[in-house]
Amino acid sequence: MNAPKEQVIKMYAAREEIYPREIDGRYARLRWLFVWLTQLVFYCTPWLQWNGRQALLFDLGTRKFYIFGLVLWPQDFIYLAVLLIISAYLLFLATAIAGRVWCGFACPQTVYTEIFLWMERKIEGKRSARIALDRQPASLRKFGKKSAKHAAWLLFALWTGFTFVGYFTPIQHLLGEVATFDFGPWEWFWVLFYAFATYGNAGWMREQVCKYMCPYARFQSSMFDRDTLIITYDAQRGEPRGPLSKNGNGNGGSCIDCSLCVQVCPTGIDIRNGLQYECIGCAACVDACNNVMDKTGQARGLIRYSTERAMDEHLTPTEIRRRTTRTRVKIYTAVLGVIVLVTCSALYLRTPLKLDVIRDRGSMGREVEDGMIENVYRLQIMNTSEQAHVYQIAVSGIDTLAVADAGTVRVEATETRSHPIRLRVAHGAGHTGSNKIQVTLTAVDDPSLHVKESAVFIVPH
Repeated sequence: MNAPKEQVIKMYAAREEIYPREIDGRYARLRWLFVWLTQLVFYCTPWLQWNGRQALLFDLGTRKFYIFGLVLWPQDFIYLAVLLIISAYLLFLATAIAGRVWCGFACPQTVYTEIFLWMERKIEGKRSARIALDRQPASLRKFGKKSAKHAAWLLFALWTGFTFVGYFTPIQHLLGEVATFDFGPWEWFWVLFYAFATYGNAGWMREQVCKYMCPYARFQSSMFDRDTLIITYDAQRGEPRGPLSKNGNGNGGSCIDCSLCVQVCPTGIDIRNGLQYECIGCAACVDACNNVMDKTGQARGLIRYSTERAMDEHLTPTEIRRRTTRTRVKIYTAVLGVIVLVTCSALYLRTPLKLDVIRDRGSMGREVEDGMIENVYRLQIMNTSEQAHVYQIAVSGIDTLAVADAGTVRVEATETRSHPIRLRVAHGAGHTGSNKIQVTLTAVDDPSLHVKESAVFIVPH
């Protein structure tokens, strides 16, 4: 009896290099529009100025976040958390309506991969030329082209890392440090870290990030339903596939099996095999197939944006759009609208002044001249606006309660100041023990700017 042959099962398949073919079409132009828009915002925003400072700056050193006219402090972290929640709901809403449209058009991985591919095409040539170059033996010409490509990638990645760090360190100051070679160790680390991440992800890993590293691809199905727009192949119209010459008798399908839809795919999948988690919804295959349909004199839309229900029930475009406003979408939109409205209202009504009253615990209350009772406090004043103010200090809660020191304090723009004060009451005022009082700060130049904080005044036995 013959022994069974050994069978080797590979747990991980070696990566096959993907050479996406360049394509022109409506969605390709739309994708490049998003590339331009996102990168103009990313690279230009740090250079914008507002009131003599950087308009958008997350200054971790001083623990202040500048967002144009808004200054957020660590106490305002809730607003940044809400911003993340809003972003998540926007992603959920977009996914419920149009699938992975974010991945295909605006995700940084997609955007930077497009930019790196563009540089690769300019230096190494079109798809066939790149394939031929990689298969050639080592030569001076091959080394020169590869070196030029990687040099371009590295320069662009360093610029990207520098810009990213410019959101956390004033970018003009950062530029001065570059000119004088005076970078600090942390600045060097983060510039090189993000440069390496950009170079590695967009230049080397590319589709591997989308297929194996991105968690979004794994749980996207939970946000899809039968009315979600996805990239679909019309198998009823396209099958059976065959070369163009065999379609002339009318027995074949519209698909001529040219494989252009596979060649243009950045993740290397065949959309004709149905929806796959690797599909990022970039619609490159739609443009490729439409171009082929135009050349063969057939109707467009063999590969198109559609829904599972539309394919099964042959819905018209109008019926597809009508089903966009289904219950799930309405719920997402309502929740998102409420969160945005509440957040905007909170920001609009937010008082750019914060006050903490801290009583001196070393003194429980003491008797001073004229028999008056005195307590000592420290006012922690935070002026979160970009204008200096003089504040009037007022106290209430006990008869004869008054401030023994100067009744005003000046706090500079976006400054935190600790200000000691002494409060006194006449002998016999209040009751023995703790008495509730209020300390009020009011801007002298703007009475509508005020804040009140509670405290305790101790009257000794």
